[in-house]
Order: sequence, then structure tokens, then C-alpha cells
Amino acid sequence: MAAKRTAITGASTVPALSSAVVDHLCAGWQHIDSVDTCIAPAQRAPRGQATLAAVLSYCGLPIDVWQEGRWQPQRGWAQPTGVHFHRLRPRLGAVCDIPDLELFPAHYRTRDRVTFRAALEVGLAQRTFAAIAALRHWGVLPHPEKLAALMHHTGGVLDFMGTGLGGMVVRVAGADAQGQPRRRAWHIAADNDHGPEIPCMAAVLLARQLAAGQALPIGAYTSTRQLPLSAFAPEFARWGMVTDTLEEAL
Repeated sequence: MAAKRTAITGASTVPALSSAVVDHLCAGWQHIDSVDTCIAPAQRAPRGQATLAAVLSYCGLPIDVWQEGRWQPQRGWAQPTGVHFHRLRPRLGAVCDIPDLELFPAHYRTRDRVTFRAALEVGLAQRTFAAIAALRHWGVLPHPEKLAALMHHTGGVLDFMGTGLGGMVVRVAGADAQGQPRRRAWHIAADNDHGPEIPCMAAVLLARQLAAGQALPIGAYTSTRQLPLSAFAPEFARWGMVTDTLEEAL
């Protein structure tokens, strides 16, 4: 504050884009019961060894998740469950450790749960992570991040089973402005291995604001609610990404 500088963390898919989606879906609602997010990368999309090592570092470790109105531990990348998308085939998704899990319950006063899952395109790859999580839980593989280099170099052998199509879904449930129960979902589909462009968009948009002389709030903040969903639309169009907002049955 004293230096009159701005510091914004998490200017990426989460929580910058994910919070923009929740704000869009729940505008005017009386309360939010649940927020369920899942990112589904394309199998053929570029992969980084450092990212893989970071994922493996908490694979099998307990993560605090807001579930049934209280904090409960769930093991990272364990117990994959089915997730449905509008323009992608159903996938298995597993719990991941991201900022939304900690930020959203208080920020949106979410009554029941906030979950985040990652759903790899090839089921065999998803089950491999689940197996690694189990081995760590049993004490057989205490440092799975040491496998990052090996998995990075061999991960391409499964590319023939996948595509260049990835995406994301955010599902919310709660009570609308009239107090009626609602359930809505926002989907994005990114083809041609363009999915990795999405994490860059929030930082690009904020940098453009600064370059244009638009003031950002002084102080240190997360990227939650720093950008409206409409700000991302030109970037989605630039990369040929398709979005859908759907009403879902309760």
C-alpha cells in the first residue's frame, strides 16, 4: 500500500478465469451451494516437466476440500470419478490442489462444497496417477515427483490414443434472485492443442490494462474477480475456442 504498487497472484485459469465464470453464472443469486470445476487437457497438448513434478509432489497427499459444509481431507489424484462435458467425451477426473479450493468457500460463502478436478483425456494415464497416489498413501512411493523426468519423456507414447481437444467446465448450484433452485454450467472447448493458451490469458489482459493506463487496485490481491468473463471473449475467439452456458437439471 505504502509503495502504491499492485501485486496480483494467480493471474491464470484459476482463480482469474474460474471466478469470472462463477460471477457470470451466479449473477444476482441469493446464495451458492456448490462450485464444481474440472479442467480437461488434450492428450497431445504440450507438457512441461516442471508442471508434472509439481503435480506429482502432492499426488496421494491429503488436500483440504470444502465438502458437506466443512473441511475434509481428500487425497490428490486418487479415486477418479466421471465428469461430463458439452463438447468433449466424458472423462475421469481426480481432485487437484489449486487456489480455488481455499479461496471460494469464503469468497462466495459456498454452503455445501467447492471441488476442483483434472481429467486427463486418456483413461490409462488418469488411472496411472491414481495408482501412484495409492502407492504414496501406502508408503511404497514416498517421493513420486522423482518420476517426473521419466514420465515427461515417455508420456508421448499415449498420444495416439488422444486428440488435440481439451476444455473446462464450471458447474454451480444455488438459489437465484427469486430464491428458486438453479444449476448452471459453463463449458469451453479448445481444439488444435490450443488449450495451453488459456492459462496465459488473464495475465495478458491485466498487462494490457496497465499498458492502457487503466488503474488497478493498490495493494496485494489474488486474481479472484479481477476480470469479468466478457474480457476473455476476444481471446477465446482469437484461438477458435467455443463456449457454452447451459441450464442443467437439478
